[in-house]
Amino acid sequence: MTPTVTQTSGQPAPSRPIRERVFSGIQPSGASHLGNYLGAQVNYVKLQDEYDTIYGIVDMHALTTVHNGEEMRRLSHEMVLDLLAVGLDPERCALIRQSDLPEHAELAWIFNTVVPVGWVERTPTYKEKREQGVENSMGLLDYPVLQAADIVIYKATHVPVGKDQAAHLELSREIVRAFNRRYGPIFPEPQPVYTEAPIVLGTDGRRKMSKSAGNTIPIFAEPDQIRKIVMNMVTDPQRIKRTDPGRPEICNVCQLHRFFGADYLQIQDGERTARTGCVDTKQLLAERIIEHFRPMKAKRDQLAANPDHVEAVLAAGAAKVRPILEATMAEVHAAVGIGPKRR
Repeated sequence: MTPTVTQTSGQPAPSRPIRERVFSGIQPSGASHLGNYLGAQVNYVKLQDEYDTIYGIVDMHALTTVHNGEEMRRLSHEMVLDLLAVGLDPERCALIRQSDLPEHAELAWIFNTVVPVGWVERTPTYKEKREQGVENSMGLLDYPVLQAADIVIYKATHVPVGKDQAAHLELSREIVRAFNRRYGPIFPEPQPVYTEAPIVLGTDGRRKMSKSAGNTIPIFAEPDQIRKIVMNMVTDPQRIKRTDPGRPEICNVCQLHRFFGADYLQIQDGERTARTGCVDTKQLLAERIIEHFRPMKAKRDQLAANPDHVEAVLAAGAAKVRPILEATMAEVHAAVGIGPKRR
């Protein structure tokens, strides 16, 4: 299917039909956890059969928080292993490393010339990162501009987002509109692909699972580590004794069971009637998580045994997308008047 993208800005859509293409960037920030898997990675696997998909390890973005070269290389390598283990297939998608394709940064600079500073200063992510104590660098401020370049350099028509993340994509769309108004309709406005991704609470039961909050369940941890983490999870604070009835709707352990067993309602009922205790529910959850990821962990261990495999996958991904990227940048150069004039 080759639909023509309809823009909402009043500007005409690009003159030629383009195939539906998804781009999503993944920051290499540490071990994949249950929130990453349920909130994004499951959908990445599904989308590679529905769209022309490009997934990017956005290591240049990660430079805003990772300040050690060896650590950066390790994190990027580990993230590729994680993605391959959960089901990304280099034959069905392109898996790339952002820094292997410097045109991303070039396009971001060109976008900088049309983006008012106020647009990036008011982004929620910029404010959140500053509140978290992340160094207030130009890279942090300019993060959303590079993000827009990552997406549209491939003329991606869609970006997978949860409904709580739609505002993050809107700035990319606004940047596209600003560029197209000045130079003509070169880029499509990327549309959201809304996923049914759940918001997964962390082990503290209060905040979204995230590495910065220190409340994650790493999916490729050793079984004993997973058991230890799950057994320390916060449950219903009002259930003090084993015989006290529970409130499964606020118990994060009970909520996580819905992803790992068809007997979720029975588990809820057992908690509500005190037929089962919190320890029982935690033990069962830990074993189900371990079993769910056991074949993926085995695949990951096998891939990790060949240290050259990751680089080969990334090189193949870069080769696959380079013709798209070069064609886009040729259009951009011609429109803005830089580089040699092409006949």
